[in-house]
Amino acid sequence: MQIRNIVAAFLLGSVTLLSWAELIRAESLEPPEFNAIQRTNTSTVLTLEDAVARTLKNNPQLYQYRFRQKSLAAQRAISSLSPALLLGVEVENIAGSGDFDGVDSAETTLALSSVIELGGKARSRVGLIDAKGERLSFERQAATLNVLGQLTALFIRCRSTQENIHLAEEAVTLSEGMLKTVERRAAKGAAPEAEVMRAKAALTRAAIRLQALRSSFERQKVTLSSFWGNTNPQFDELSGSLSTFSLSDDFSSLLQRAKASPAIAIFASEARLKDAEIKLAKAQSRVDIGWQLGVRRFEETDDTALTAGISIPLFSGKRNRSSIASALAERNAVDYQQADAMLKLHSRLFTAFSQRKENTAAVEQFNAHVLPALEKALALTQEAYENGRYRYQEWIAAQEELLTAKQQRIEAATAAQLNQALIEQLIAEPLSTNHLPY
Repeated sequence: MQIRNIVAAFLLGSVTLLSWAELIRAESLEPPEFNAIQRTNTSTVLTLEDAVARTLKNNPQLYQYRFRQKSLAAQRAISSLSPALLLGVEVENIAGSGDFDGVDSAETTLALSSVIELGGKARSRVGLIDAKGERLSFERQAATLNVLGQLTALFIRCRSTQENIHLAEEAVTLSEGMLKTVERRAAKGAAPEAEVMRAKAALTRAAIRLQALRSSFERQKVTLSSFWGNTNPQFDELSGSLSTFSLSDDFSSLLQRAKASPAIAIFASEARLKDAEIKLAKAQSRVDIGWQLGVRRFEETDDTALTAGISIPLFSGKRNRSSIASALAERNAVDYQQADAMLKLHSRLFTAFSQRKENTAAVEQFNAHVLPALEKALALTQEAYENGRYRYQEWIAAQEELLTAKQQRIEAATAAQLNQALIEQLIAEPLSTNHLPY
């Protein structure tokens, strides 16, 4: 199964097959049509690439980032605006007593007022929004890696269930052949009736397991389809093979590649965001000058005059010290968060690297030594049973050993694929492909 295609073809903003810009331009398009899924005879086959493309286009968790990006664009436009102009009207000396009774002595002032920002506050606000946009980009990439990692893991488990279904079908076929052989020997008086009953029970158990696996696969298909918002799976089977492993670099090389992944790069972006918040907090410590300019009319003398004024807040620097201290503390915390993330990344990557190596080696051993030996042993045991030299118990034991070994090979291959997918998710890059016989 070509897990490597996930990261290579679809993940990062620089991809060529399906970039984020293309996704945003396509947001008004209808979801992919059913014919995007390959058809094989009368069945439909879903590829991993199709599943990834549909998830990128329609997954609600990823779709929300389009609206968050639009929100930041609107905030940036607002942050770059100059302070608003205020138009005010003030009427004095009305409705009083004596000479100020009525409106004959009124003084009416019409004035414009605003604020002159100092300290580059507008640039600092825009810089903060730009830093938020950069962080959102890395957050979107990290979320994409996470969602596609979950999708790939489920796809692998679905493929594993398919392999188990094929193995269960093989078990049913073997049990049917065994029942016919036992019945034939019983008819000749060479086998007791109890062996016939045991063979029938074995066939029934194999059929029950096959039906259970088919039901499990149907449930997994529904869960898989939910990644692209579909509750009615429109495919019958999945393409790919559990036997496709990738050649891996040494652990130190993988770790260096993982340090450049969006999951780690987001901390550098977070640090720049906190630096922008500190810059804005310092800029807000600079006082803004308020001004007012207007015209005043004196009703009593029918004269007019200009009015002007300025206002400067006092002790604003002291008032903002706490904001600066808070921003500095949050900035320092980012370094420790990144260090903690690096430790967890190292642990997860090494565990996945070690387990993948272990399970890949196990699959190779099963293919090269275990299965050929057990297949030959089963054939020899069956021949000996039909000739009356072995008992039924020995034949059924040989068959179960072979089926168990094949089951263990599927489990080892599945574990190797899951760990391979996790490695590619952590390093945000594909591994080279190596095909092993399955």
